[in-house]
Amino acid sequence: MSRRYMKETICIQSGWQPKNGEPRVLPIYQSTTFKYESSEQMGRLFDLEESGYFYSRLQNPTNDYVAAKICELEGGVAAMLTSSGQAATHYAVLNICGSGDHVVLSSTVYGGTFNLINCTMKKMGIECTIVDPDAPLSELSKAFQPNTKCVFAETIANPALVVLDIEKFAKAAHEHQVPLIVDNTFATPINCNPFKWGADIVTHSTTKYMDGHAMSLGGCIVDSGNFDWSAYPDKFPGLCTPDESYHGIVYTEKFGKAAYITKATTQLMRDLGSAQSPQNAFLLNVGLETLPLRVERHCYNAQRVAEYLEHHEKVAWVNYPGLKSNKYYETAKKYMPNGTCGVISFGLKGGRQAAAGMMDYLELAAIVTHVADARTSILHPASHTHRQMNEEQLKEAGVASDLIRLSVGIEHIDDIIADLEQALSRI
Repeated sequence: MSRRYMKETICIQSGWQPKNGEPRVLPIYQSTTFKYESSEQMGRLFDLEESGYFYSRLQNPTNDYVAAKICELEGGVAAMLTSSGQAATHYAVLNICGSGDHVVLSSTVYGGTFNLINCTMKKMGIECTIVDPDAPLSELSKAFQPNTKCVFAETIANPALVVLDIEKFAKAAHEHQVPLIVDNTFATPINCNPFKWGADIVTHSTTKYMDGHAMSLGGCIVDSGNFDWSAYPDKFPGLCTPDESYHGIVYTEKFGKAAYITKATTQLMRDLGSAQSPQNAFLLNVGLETLPLRVERHCYNAQRVAEYLEHHEKVAWVNYPGLKSNKYYETAKKYMPNGTCGVISFGLKGGRQAAAGMMDYLELAAIVTHVADARTSILHPASHTHRQMNEEQLKEAGVASDLIRLSVGIEHIDDIIADLEQALSRI
């Protein structure tokens, strides 16, 4: 597009730009492969001498147009879609880490992310140090080691709802010559742009608010283009030294600011293959078109529900960054002045047993593993998403045993509150 539009317009107009006589709606390029007229031209594609499409595991036009839209929303230089949010996290870290390397990890990240980095990637020889996101800069700095390659955190932690002090984490990362990777799933680029505050790479589980309808799994990695990999060639040899699997190409020299995403595509997606299907990318694009409208409604409804719960006699505590009583209220106002997300956590005076009972009485809200789509849903993380964690790990992750995660949908607010009221009245 010829000018920089507002996010509402980007969600509709960015990405696919049809030419005269072409489909108005983004086509689904549902093909595994692409035809060429000469062997020489195909060879140039495999040598990365030309850009183009030859196999959908690496790149697909539908996926690339959607990735370009998310990239523009975040203000990045390059992006790639993955088959899930977990794959995006995995690739974002693995793209710059190998056996013998180290990651600084926020303790309150989503349970699946915690297990991926702290357990599975440990088996790959990548160690991590867990840090409290609320720790002062001096404490964060102690977690870094000579082999640290990145810092990973979430803008809004799932389900602890800790709001990250992005500038503090970026300062700690950059003082130790490594990038800050931030998962921006809950806030979405509508409410927060981490690059503005010093983050270097952003990941998303597009399965959540971006898709918005619980229809398609997906993930995305966006690179800001701001981290200078070539300034630290010994730390990041994968980007700064020849790649023998591509005839000695040096990514930083050949692709400049697009080096990180190009490497993730040509190496990791080539070898590990967690590609998003074009059909899912198409559905994701449909969701993105209404993302600003839905996010605004999610935040409005969540604020109303949080205020209702805060004054309910059977509720022991409520955690929502939009409440003035919340410890992250001011931090949220700084980084997300237009709202945070539609997710609330709370506990009941009857504890864990009361939580399970109340959930079973709900009629509108559904007990599902999913979060952040148009329908109101509820979950007990200690029994479900964080079930693999012991009590100590749950405490570190900010997940109390009585914590209920309520994902407030975009139904009419009166119906959502009425459902909660009737369920609470029965415990």
